[in-house]
Amino acid sequence: MEITTSSNTATIIGNIKSVSDFQNIKSSIDALKTVNKSIVINIKDSISITSSVIGYFNKLVLKDKIQMQIKVGNSQLMDLLQDLNLVKVFNAKQV
Repeated sequence: MEITTSSNTATIIGNIKSVSDFQNIKSSIDALKTVNKSIVINIKDSISITSSVIGYFNKLVLKDKIQMQIKVGNSQLMDLLQDLNLVKVFNAKQV
């Protein structure tokens, strides 16, 4: 997995599957949230995300009051977010 950031956007390429992936995502998003109250996350091609990433995103939205939009590139991941009733919480859209 690879993550890049610019302005208020984080772009994730590859599958999100390991603890180190979560740590990379968390540190990148933590840096973004210090200067942005609105964050866009592009998940280009991952077919799933780990529960730790879901929990972290929930914390950002519900506790830290960050306005988040997730742009999902894979239909399986979008289906997972729908099954978990997270589409509205994360403002997820398939692109």
